[in-house]
Order: sequence, then structure tokens, then C-alpha cells
Amino acid sequence: MDSKLESTIQYSLRTLDNSIAVNELIGKEISMLWSGVIYCSKCAKVTKKSFGEGFCFTCFSSAAEASPCILHPELCEAHLGKGRDLEYEERNHNQPHFVYLAATDKVKVGVTRVTQIPTRWIDQGASSSIILAETPNRYLAGCIEVALKDFYTDKTNWQNMLRNFQDESIDLEDEKWQVHDELPSDLTQYWIENDEITNLNYPVLEYPEKVSSMSFDKTAQIQGKLTGIRGQYLIFDNKNVINIRRHTGYEIEINEVS
Repeated sequence: MDSKLESTIQYSLRTLDNSIAVNELIGKEISMLWSGVIYCSKCAKVTKKSFGEGFCFTCFSSAAEASPCILHPELCEAHLGKGRDLEYEERNHNQPHFVYLAATDKVKVGVTRVTQIPTRWIDQGASSSIILAETPNRYLAGCIEVALKDFYTDKTNWQNMLRNFQDESIDLEDEKWQVHDELPSDLTQYWIENDEITNLNYPVLEYPEKVSSMSFDKTAQIQGKLTGIRGQYLIFDNKNVINIRRHTGYEIEINEVS
């Protein structure tokens, strides 16, 4: 799903021909039917199983979009002129990156390309975020992230995020400056003084008390009243949730149920 930061985040779902304004479906009964076909998001070939975020096994093993430094930025070698695809690495990884803190039930540290803000925060379902540092490449951003992992997790608890568990005592500005002195001296040059906090409001009518994850690998049809969207998840009134990005490449028909 694509997203746009407004007073309430707007979501759209890309299709082969156009896009669906998903916010307009909230409060309505919808049906999602999987045809049984999965296309690789890289080579477009039909694959029996999806790996990573929509790859066939061959592309998952060789494509730059699935390289180890996607999950572990400190492993990036783009600044050394190395990688699975040098053109891709130069365009996406040997570019300015932000290191940030994002809050939900806890504070997490993350890394993303400058051009991916605020998209990255929305995808993670963060309630608020603040930028710590800007580096000239992905590798250095990863080094800062690693230095801060002793203080913060680098993963979002998706169950708590979808139940809207939030620690109201979190002060991101205070957190930012507490960790400033913990950075190795050679990395402090990338610190950003700006303390602007971005707050994110998701289109959710009602948060569930419990969540149950659904997958088209287990059931070909998912139907229910759509009550909200957060991160890359659709939330239904029966407390079921589905991660749309997890199903990248799945051929799905979506309809309103009258």
C-alpha cells in the first residue's frame, strides 16, 4: 500500500491498471479473494511461494532489493562500490540516509533513505517520530543504529501497534538527547539539531483488544467489515488483521459486499 501524510493518513492500493483509495472502504464490508497465483515482484514470473517481500527464490537470493543490508544497514558496501547491483546500490544506498527514533508502545531506532520519510514511519505504524542524524550513505546510518541498539530495539511489536498500545510517557526529544552522548565520537558529526516531532494519525474506527493474523496462504478468501488501517495492516471488525505488504505479488480481487 502507498500512503500519504495528511491530518489522517491516506492509503491507496496499487493494482495492475490503477489504484484503490483504501480509506474509502473503511466501515464497509469487503471481500478479498486470492486466485492462487503469485507473481515475483522483481522478475514478474509466477512463483509457488513468496520470499521476503514478494520475491521468487532466485530473485530473493540475487536481487539488490533483497540484499542483507536491507535488514542490516551496517553491512552495506555501496560506498565501497560493491553490491549485488551497483546501479541500484548507487541510486538507493549510496545516498543520504536518516537515523530516527519512532514511538509506539516502546521507542525503536531505525534507518531509512532521506526520500523515504515519512513513508517509512507510516509503514511501521509509528505514532510519532524524530530524526537523530543524517549520513551520506546507508552504511554510516547503520553504524549509528548499531551503536544505539543497546538502548533501543530496532523492531516494532506489531501486535501492540495494532492494539494501539502506547506509552504516553515517551518524550522523543528527551530520548534523542539522552543518547547523543552515547554515540562514538566519529559519528557525532552527523547529528541533527532539529528536534521536530512528526505525529501520525491512522484511519482506524476501532482498535481491537486482541489481534489474529490472517494469510492468503491459509485461506483464499478474507471477508469482513474493514475498521481501520495502520502500518501495512488492514484491520477487520472480527479482530482479524492482514499484512498487505507480506502479500506483495499475490493476485487478489477486492470487492465491496452489498
